[in-house]
Amino acid sequence: MISRRTLLAAAAGATLPLAAPGVLRAQTRDLRLGVITPPGHPWNNAALKVAEVLKEKTGGKLTMTVFHAGQLGNEGAMMQQLQTGALDMAFLQAAEVGNRVPNVAAILAPYVIRSTEAAAKLVRQPIAMQMLEPLPKETGTLGLGWGITSIRVVFSAKEIDGIAGLNGMKLRINTTPAFRDFYSLLGAAPTPIPTPQVYDAMANGQVDGLEADLDFSWNQRFDKVSKVLMRMDAVFMPFIALASGKAWQTLSAEDRALISAATKEALAVQVDETVTNAPKLIKEFEGTGIKIVVPPAADAAPIIAEYDKIWAPKAPILPELRKVGATLG
Repeated sequence: MISRRTLLAAAAGATLPLAAPGVLRAQTRDLRLGVITPPGHPWNNAALKVAEVLKEKTGGKLTMTVFHAGQLGNEGAMMQQLQTGALDMAFLQAAEVGNRVPNVAAILAPYVIRSTEAAAKLVRQPIAMQMLEPLPKETGTLGLGWGITSIRVVFSAKEIDGIAGLNGMKLRINTTPAFRDFYSLLGAAPTPIPTPQVYDAMANGQVDGLEADLDFSWNQRFDKVSKVLMRMDAVFMPFIALASGKAWQTLSAEDRALISAATKEALAVQVDETVTNAPKLIKEFEGTGIKIVVPPAADAAPIIAEYDKIWAPKAPILPELRKVGATLG
């Protein structure tokens, strides 16, 4: 495994030994970036923006092909490809990375932030990049930055008035342990359902409810199979722009700087657009007539205490992350 110090130096733009000594950049090079989301998704748009900037800045000598919709496999498969150097970059959910690096999973803890705006601020705090520092040693990848989704909401096929209504509910969730533990503490029965089957699972009663971000929820029109939309204001699912450590070492310092800058630029746009779109999506849902419930903020306190008993020992950065989050509004 490549040392953490070596990769961190590379991320900062330091010159590293190249695969072919004395060759700074091939005449042309096409990088490969994988992402699990489909074409048109904000994450995909950000990836395409990186490709556009690289092509423009290098006059076509450095290009990028974006593999959408899991064409290269699921996120676990893409992580393995990053580790071997078969894939140059990927946008992976914090859940996937957090399964390997618990401190990264801390960002998924409930009530660290309570709005999409606060999520955007959090991933721009120094602590967010600090969380990525172990990646070279732990995963053989470099974290170039964070992107976000809007804060997640819960849809229920039955009438509920607050988080107590989740008790006993078969709830479709993202399967990451961080989310599973949260919803289990609320008394829900976390139920994994493949994403393409979620709408039908709600429609036929296979599950009582589901949780998802606003963007995906509106695209799938979960309001049509639900009675209640509960704005939990509890969790979000950011993603990390990852570069393969092995592939990174074969790039010149100039190319690494270009890729880092292009990625940060694209992520900044993605984060800002997500913040702008979130209130618009809420208004779209309000316009459907679905009942919208916002639980009292005070309901969160006992859940936070119980959750942190489980997760603070596994993710020591969590208490500090909560302190930062509390300052973000």
